[in-house]
Amino acid sequence: MSEAVWRVLSERGFAGLTLRAVAAEMGASTGLLTHYFPNKKALIAHALDVADERTEGRARRVPSDEGLAALRAALLDVLPLTPGAAVMNRVWVGSWDGSLGDPDLADRERRRYDRWRARLCVHVAAARDRGELPASADVDDTVATVAAFTHGLVVQALFDPDRFPPDRQRTLLDDFLNALRTR
Repeated sequence: MSEAVWRVLSERGFAGLTLRAVAAEMGASTGLLTHYFPNKKALIAHALDVADERTEGRARRVPSDEGLAALRAALLDVLPLTPGAAVMNRVWVGSWDGSLGDPDLADRERRRYDRWRARLCVHVAAARDRGELPASADVDDTVATVAAFTHGLVVQALFDPDRFPPDRQRTLLDDFLNALRTR
């Protein structure tokens, strides 16, 4: 069932995620799915669980070092540099609309961002401690800036992949990280 939900999400986004679409993908009846998902909100919650599992279970880059190298590796893992990463990002960006309109989903998204920023904090703090960032750099502010830059680049790459191919995304990320050194 989770595979069918993922296939519908990756092809149609959250707007096309319906019990009927998932049932058709499974070759099952809509009635069968209502035993598992009594309403659209339950289906969306399951879809977000599937996206979380795929996000957490994906292969990640092994950084060459701590600090900025580890931060760069973590951010490269987020960017839509491969077709699979582009699908993952389309799913997440597509989930934002529903999350903005539903307090429970908004809280879930806030907690997800809290976890992501906490992982980035470790790398930023290490970069500061290693002298790769100014000693005066505020870790939380730097992480907020890094997260905003990264997701801004994700959105641009999703909407204009020809203008933001993988090589350009890497170059922009590297330029951004180098600029942090002198902030």
